[in-house]
Amino acid sequence: MVATRLKSNGFTLIELVIVIVVLAILAAVGIPQIGGIIQTAKISATKSEMMELKKAIVGSPQNIAGGSYICRGFEGDVGCPPSQLQDLVIKPDTIQVWNRITSLGWNGPYIDSTDGEYLIDAWGAEYVYNSSSRTITSVGSGQNIVTSF
Repeated sequence: MVATRLKSNGFTLIELVIVIVVLAILAAVGIPQIGGIIQTAKISATKSEMMELKKAIVGSPQNIAGGSYICRGFEGDVGCPPSQLQDLVIKPDTIQVWNRITSLGWNGPYIDSTDGEYLIDAWGAEYVYNSSSRTITSVGSGQNIVTSF
């Protein structure tokens, strides 16, 4: 009688345990790295959005056509900064409508207002806007990110 050995094409329990242990080690090392990348991306997105808010408020002096500014912002059109960030999207009752002759008045909206997202930072916290100190502050990250205008 000849002994025949059956050939098995599967993995052994030891091999599966080793693979699971290696994956667990990679996850333990990789997850904190991903968390840092996400935090950096949120900071970058918030700073970018704050620069867009600043541009909506004070305009962009780099954009000139025919010898005049084409992106004057709220302050360039009205003559003062908005009292609140919502004024960049909705005309305040106390401000006149845009006058083509005098080039004064509310000529907005000055920023995209989709879902009110311009009012919150990447962490979901509302921006702290102060027109007298001319600052926009993000407090969502745990450390203040401030943009002056």
